Amino acid sequence: MKRLILVNGVPASGKSTVARAVAEAGGWPLLALDTIKEAFFAHLGTGDRDYNRLMGKASYQAIFALVGDFPDGSTAVTDAWFGFQPAEVLAAHLERAKVSRVAEIWCHAPPPVIGERYRSRLSSRHAGHLGESYIPELIELAGRASPLGVYPLFRVDTTRPLDISGLMNWIASLD
Repeated sequence: MKRLILVNGVPASGKSTVARAVAEAGGWPLLALDTIKEAFFAHLGTGDRDYNRLMGKASYQAIFALVGDFPDGSTAVTDAWFGFQPAEVLAAHLERAKVSRVAEIWCHAPPPVIGERYRSRLSSRHAGHLGESYIPELIELAGRASPLGVYPLFRVDTTRPLDISGLMNWIASLD
């Protein structure tokens, strides 16, 4: 039996900060889509938007391949925008990885805040990520995006300080 904590949200929603805090507090490995994708960019190069999506899909699959090799009883934290793939893809990956318990943390902020966060870190992001022209689309996406809603759900407003104790108590209550 493996447990996976999905830290979900659109780009710049604060999910990486939340995922790091949860992984650190739980002593669990963190598998972040962008960390894997940027390693692929470093060795395979960058490209257009379709290439970026291809690297995202490969990174997504790599996360679940790694989780599949974790021993039974493991817990891991994932950091990704799970809305970029159909729910059936996630379900198939979870099944192949033999994950039996899943929890979702939904990270959100007002769309203009997400747009500004994305803009403010453009100069420090890997060149393989989408640039400034993506911001209007991201703001629109942030306005309509929602959690998966299939697994136990904890919502985090990332414009407020993170209550890591409350979040970890919620995770513990799922056992």
